[in-house]
Amino acid sequence: MSKTLIIAEKPSVAQDIVRALTPVAGKFDKHDDYFENEQYVVSSAVGHLVEIAAPEEFDVKRGKWSFANLPVIPPHFDLNPIDKNKGRLNALTKLIRRKDVTALINACDAGREGELIFRLIEQYAQPAKGKLNKPIQRLWLQSMTPAAIREGFEKLRSDEQMLPLADAARCRSEADWLVGINGTRAMTAFNSRDGGFFLTTVGRVQTPTLSVVVEREEKIRKHVARDYWELRANFDAQAGQYEGKWFDPAWKKNDDAERRADRLWTQAQADEIAKAVLGQPAVVTEESKPSTTSCGGLYDLTTLQREANSRFGFSAKTTLSIAQALYEKHKVLTYPRTDSRFLPEDYLAVAKDTAKMLAQEDLPGPLAALSQHAAKALKEGYIKPTKKVFDNAKVSDHFAIIPTLQAPKALTEVEAKLYDMVVKRFLAVFFPPAEFLVTTRISKVLDKHHFQTNGKVLVKPGWLAVYGKDVDDEDANLVPVQPNEVVRTESVDVKALQTKPPARYTEATLLSAMEGAGKLIDDDELREAMAEKGLGTPATRAATIEGLITEKYMLREGRELIPTAKAFQLMTLLRGLEVEDLTKPELTGDWESKLAAMEKGKLKREQFMAEIAAMTEKMVAKAKGYDRDTIPGDYATLKAPCPKCGGIVRENYRRFTCNGKSGGGDDACGFSIGKIPGGRSFELAEVETFLRDKKIGPLEGFRSKAGWPFTAELALVYDDEIANWKLEFDFGEDAKKAENDGEPVDFSAQQSLGACPKCQGHVYEHGANYVCEHSVGEKVTCDFKTGKVILTQPIEPAQVTKLLADGKTDLLENFVSNKTRRKFKAFLAYDKKEGKVVFEFEPRAGKPAGKAAPAKKAAARKTAAAKG
Repeated sequence: MSKTLIIAEKPSVAQDIVRALTPVAGKFDKHDDYFENEQYVVSSAVGHLVEIAAPEEFDVKRGKWSFANLPVIPPHFDLNPIDKNKGRLNALTKLIRRKDVTALINACDAGREGELIFRLIEQYAQPAKGKLNKPIQRLWLQSMTPAAIREGFEKLRSDEQMLPLADAARCRSEADWLVGINGTRAMTAFNSRDGGFFLTTVGRVQTPTLSVVVEREEKIRKHVARDYWELRANFDAQAGQYEGKWFDPAWKKNDDAERRADRLWTQAQADEIAKAVLGQPAVVTEESKPSTTSCGGLYDLTTLQREANSRFGFSAKTTLSIAQALYEKHKVLTYPRTDSRFLPEDYLAVAKDTAKMLAQEDLPGPLAALSQHAAKALKEGYIKPTKKVFDNAKVSDHFAIIPTLQAPKALTEVEAKLYDMVVKRFLAVFFPPAEFLVTTRISKVLDKHHFQTNGKVLVKPGWLAVYGKDVDDEDANLVPVQPNEVVRTESVDVKALQTKPPARYTEATLLSAMEGAGKLIDDDELREAMAEKGLGTPATRAATIEGLITEKYMLREGRELIPTAKAFQLMTLLRGLEVEDLTKPELTGDWESKLAAMEKGKLKREQFMAEIAAMTEKMVAKAKGYDRDTIPGDYATLKAPCPKCGGIVRENYRRFTCNGKSGGGDDACGFSIGKIPGGRSFELAEVETFLRDKKIGPLEGFRSKAGWPFTAELALVYDDEIANWKLEFDFGEDAKKAENDGEPVDFSAQQSLGACPKCQGHVYEHGANYVCEHSVGEKVTCDFKTGKVILTQPIEPAQVTKLLADGKTDLLENFVSNKTRRKFKAFLAYDKKEGKVVFEFEPRAGKPAGKAAPAKKAAARKTAAAKG
């Protein structure tokens, strides 16, 4: 009897499919790698099982990373099994080739990546001669509830429908390979020309994303603070006191972005106005207008990641993994990897049923409060067809993230937080707008000095009720003034301030910039228009940010993302080589737009790949043909003097070099050190310390010639042979291990600090680190270690014992940022997923309540705020 093979992306999804099909297709028997009944065989991948690779004659081994072997543009791509998943791949290949299996159903995740996973497995399983000729259908799931899975089987998509998505998936994968392999090898070859091996990774999406962050940091560094002054006056009215802020009503915007209507640029002018108005009467005019605000649209993945980062400090990667668990494991959210914020027009009944579930189910913990809002939405008839929510034209292959009909049972704290966010937005989007009364009061002194006060009172909470907002109390309004009342300027405060540089990117703001191809977009409609031209896709942006951090191009410090010296060096190189294609977010966003067009059948695969190949050839040619000694760039002059002659030390692309006491180079003493010792880029603050103290460290992130990471101190030592100072490594125990000495280590004289969180071996002090006993010696089977000194903070053995026992240390207060040189506080915690010790920061405290105002001023200051 012929059977249909269903291939899911993960074993858990295969089990869900079996559970959903059993009532309609009969009981399944469980085998090692699959389930089977009379109609179906159900199995799964475990993510990607094969990867694309160049044919053997085009393969370039790591040891041959030279321009002679570039560019690599193969005529086609072969497939290589991923070693760790080879067993699963062989099992699937056998099932696909089974004679009684006559048809295939792709049940991988509903998106570009899920399509690629299935297509590559199916391609790999093709026999050497001939073809499988087994028809393919697509199961497209938005929700993992049994009912949704059964409904999906009733609406299977044809292979023809899916071919454009398959083309886009292959193009994305092959384009990333071409740009990543050629770009990385070309830039690594360029940076390694003077010896050593300085791995310089680039990518089709990661490099333009990094460019966005570096450009912001450059603006921050170049910002020159300007002094300005603000004036705030307290006015006495019959009913009490209120505050107003000085402004110039004639001011107009110009090219100077730092100028504002309420800023004065000389202290003399500020003092003159303050002196003139003090004690003087003011004529008051005011205008009150009703105002409304509507709830934002439903969540797509990027918006959810942005808001979870802003509210809870979750990284984009964390938010995606939580949302994926709520979708796959708990089945309480719809498919999270979506770029749409709308629902299909036939989903009105589903939306009402979802609200009924929320109103009637006994939701756990703080979620219980949402039931009343769901009940109100149903009772008042709020859930109705509206283009803000239901719009087929704005639904891609996936719709917005909303709750499913399944009620949550046992969620962790972080899962409950994210579920709460989605439920609140789902309910609030149907509620009426919030209504305010906005009052603008102008107090005019001496008929020429204007002070503005704004008051905003919530009249009807509308959708804000879902977020716990209620109507303001009566006394929350501005202190009233009578018609034509003259008030008195009781006091004036002159405030001296300075302009600030733009804020660093957080994951929330970087996700927004990636979505807008490098432009920060807060406006929903504009963001929607840019959606198809973003950097990467909602599903890949988190991985891109994490990749940049892993490659040491960025640091995550608190919520800020800070580019490293390595990032600046890469941008200097790409700009100097005139390889702008790799740094322009708009261009990469345009490629993403073309892939989206290909998914819709509007662009041919061959045309897109020809453009990528041409760009790759140009990039390699530019790097290969560059013949000057250095790369032009914006280089630093160090504050620390030359250790030999006291001259000025300047940075160039490759080195820090003495330019003599005159700075012109004529009297230079020949002192010079490389910028990338051991494959690790010096931060400017580090090299300043190094030249001043003649030593620094221990520092992490070095790599041995064999590619092993190690930690070491650096020393600046005088060499009589060259009659100058030179850089040397203080090769501690870690480096010996990195160089594979493999000497046995005797820990018998030490007391164990606790069990290794990776392999349960004992942890001891060793060299500059605390290490697992199995991570050193002749037979290395573990790699757990953590430094005795981390960012200048000594880590006491007692704290390591606490880390191993409880998962984290006490709050430690003396870490010093490599980048900003500022002190910061953090816990050290063991991250099981990352397999290493990481920083964990204190949760941000809520804003403290304001001090009680004197009775006369309390009503005025409760919600009335001067503009600004």
